[in-house]
Amino acid sequence: MIEKVKKDLLFVIDSLECAGAEKSLVTLLSLIDHTKYNVDLMLFRHGGALQQLVPSYVKILEPLHYTKFTCMPLKSAIWYSAKNFKYNMLSSRLRYTFEIRRKKYSNAQKARVYWQIASQVLAENSKKYDVAISYAQGIPTFYVAEKVKATKKFAWVNVSYRLNEQEKEFQKEFYQQYDRIVAVSESTKEIFLETFPTFTNKMNVIYDINNPYLITEMANLEQNIYRDGFSGIRILTIGRLAHQKGYDIAIEACKMLKEKGVNFRWYALGKGPLDSEVKALIEQKGLTEEFKLLGVKSNPYPYIKEADIYVQTSRFEGFGLAIAEARMLNTPVVTTKFDAVFNQMIDRKNGIVVDINAEAVCQGILELINDKKFRHEMIQYLKNEKKGNIEEINKFNNLIV
Repeated sequence: MIEKVKKDLLFVIDSLECAGAEKSLVTLLSLIDHTKYNVDLMLFRHGGALQQLVPSYVKILEPLHYTKFTCMPLKSAIWYSAKNFKYNMLSSRLRYTFEIRRKKYSNAQKARVYWQIASQVLAENSKKYDVAISYAQGIPTFYVAEKVKATKKFAWVNVSYRLNEQEKEFQKEFYQQYDRIVAVSESTKEIFLETFPTFTNKMNVIYDINNPYLITEMANLEQNIYRDGFSGIRILTIGRLAHQKGYDIAIEACKMLKEKGVNFRWYALGKGPLDSEVKALIEQKGLTEEFKLLGVKSNPYPYIKEADIYVQTSRFEGFGLAIAEARMLNTPVVTTKFDAVFNQMIDRKNGIVVDINAEAVCQGILELINDKKFRHEMIQYLKNEKKGNIEEINKFNNLIV
């Protein structure tokens, strides 16, 4: 009997820090049939909190030579360049560092500048894959398009992707090289097509996969997770400390709750580019006892389970994975009305959907705190609603055949 040959898959993502797309990828990897596929994973930054959760049958590729070079202290990088005649690598590193410090760039702009400067020193992947997947926008998308050989290429889009004309023109040529473009929600697809209407016939929708069995199991691994002796209302927010997540809105809402005399404590899991700004704002508003930054946790689920209310203050999301996780653990949700929110939220049934401002967030929280009957009804609804969407793996399997 002839043994069936496995197909070779490659996934590329920036890192495995604890964020929505990254958690979605780890869940997807855990559901892939490794009897049919050899799976490689390429990261541009190693050591993220979720990296330890990657299944053992997934091969995490060695860091790119240039990636390792950019992690060196500058003095070591200069010495290495001189010793090995790698002046182009040093030049790329210095030019990119200077450019992003010169003015404020959006994430899309940073990715373009990085690729324009560094792509010439990024090595190609020498292996030929059956399927190569860029699981995030920006650099992973550019890399798979230009530096990977594959029979089929798929690009994931997991944010509400609005671009100015310069970024649109730059990115269009990369997306043209993909066989399919996968959005993580219907609204994400619609917004992407507002920018790139010519790709209508290339689009698929595969929601971020939530495995309720895994999440429940991980939520039960630890008890009394907060360990601070606080006995009031616990509010939790999860997300990178970035403009997208609206921490300024959360902190202002926190101030309003304090002024109203509410006995609460607001916790946040995450880190990001606005770490210092968020910490400064907390101190400026006099909220160091009320708003607690807990950093990144590879297992956030006990925190969700033991919170009284989960709050999302995002300005935009591709789907809102942390909200889905809170719902699976029956934690009442207050969320802002970002583009994709109604892909999973039923207002005043499985959560409260409010306008994107601090006053509305504060009022939503107050309603859940003060109206115990309403809160109990919401918890009962959450317990009875469908948990997770593990069946989305079937869409993925059909895509890669």
